[in-house]
Parts: sequence; C-alpha cells; structure tokens
Amino acid sequence: MKLKSTLLGIACAMVTSVVFAQTEKTTTTTTTTTTTTGAGTITEYSPGSTFVVKETSGPVSYRYGDKVTYVTRSGKTLTDDEVRTRVKVGIPVNVHFSSEGKDRIINRVEIDDD
Repeated sequence: MKLKSTLLGIACAMVTSVVFAQTEKTTTTTTTTTTTTGAGTITEYSPGSTFVVKETSGPVSYRYGDKVTYVTRSGKTLTDDEVRTRVKVGIPVNVHFSSEGKDRIINRVEIDDD
C-alpha cells in the first residue's frame, strides 16, 4: 500500500511538472507596406477629397491618407498656406502612395517646383 501511495505521488508530481512546463503559443502577424511613386500632372484637385494625376498610363485617382506631406523637389515641407496656393491643377507632381486593395493612398506629394 505504501508503495502504491509513493508511486501515485511520483506520478502526480510528474504530471504537474509537465503541465507547468508547457509554454503558451503566440502568433505573430507581419504586415508589409510598400510605398510606390507615381508621376504626372494634377488634372483634378479638391483638398481632402479628390486627387487625380494624369500619368503616362492615363488618369490615376488617389485617396487621401491620414497624413499627407507636401514637399518641394528639394525636400522643403510646405506649410498649409503654401499648399493652398501652390498645389493646383496643371502642376507636375510625384506622388508617394501605399496600396490598400485597389486603392492608392497618398502619403507624400512632391511638387516639381522650388
């Protein structure tokens, strides 16, 4: 009887240590965002809603992202007032965008003007 109790105690200790030794499985998800550049001339522009650029492949519509940075070719960031006066239909631009499904989301607009 004493031997059965001892064996039972050892078996319980082994099961307990196995249960506590198990590690929690975690899952990691990686999202890759690729930024692409389009170039052409603005053909439709309404701040915050419409941004269409005539590129070599034809007109391309872009959606506005949460934050859009406007810069000159030399890299100077434009103020809100400068964006209102300098970004308009007919100017050449390079558009940096990311893709979400079929949508092209603007991140940065580089005007071809210093």
